[in-house]
Amino acid sequence: MKKIGLVGGTGPESTLMYYRELNTRIDKITNGAHMPEITIESVDFRKAWDMVSNDRYDRLEEYLSEKVNNLRDSGAEIISLTAVTMHAVLDQIIKNTQVPMVSIPMAVCHEAMTRGYKKVGLLGTIFTMEQDYMKTDLRNAGIEVFVPGKSDRDLIAKRILEELELGIVKETTLKEFQKIIIKMAEENGIEAVILGCTELPLLLNTDNCPVPCLDSVDIHINEIIRLAID
Repeated sequence: MKKIGLVGGTGPESTLMYYRELNTRIDKITNGAHMPEITIESVDFRKAWDMVSNDRYDRLEEYLSEKVNNLRDSGAEIISLTAVTMHAVLDQIIKNTQVPMVSIPMAVCHEAMTRGYKKVGLLGTIFTMEQDYMKTDLRNAGIEVFVPGKSDRDLIAKRILEELELGIVKETTLKEFQKIIIKMAEENGIEAVILGCTELPLLLNTDNCPVPCLDSVDIHINEIIRLAID
């Protein structure tokens, strides 16, 4: 089994999910024979978020490339970022480090294609909803991607940053998000919604979401496992 390397800390809650699920799922898949070797490079979330917020993607690229190089030097063979927003600089990181990365957008796109979706909604940080790094693969595959209106985008971004990134899950926030998803289904005809922030599964899941979920964490973890075991 290949050693797994994770760039974590963006934020801590999603990093915990990755660590727990990789161990639990691989243990189950191998019938209790193995758990993975994992190295985590945990970044300063506040520092990384400040770079994104101030449009300093050049600095973010350098910062995350350093972490990826550290993972490679530790012997990690399957390397991934554990946050969708950090994928804004994924192509540059790959170019800088010459390290193949397991992409969240590509993994989600493959899953959407497998399920036959043609119209999907996208929830995430303000940057994920308003920029293209989570949309390009889907659009190239002929899948339409819709995001909420401006006021709803602002609300979602606020709840992610001030609650979910800190591990705070509120019933009132769930109801707000459910209402937004229902609106997108009625107005845009979305067949599913992408949980395009790795903290969103703390709030939304297949049991409480008004439409089917494309859980980026679940999909990404399954792809990491597939590659690690292969």
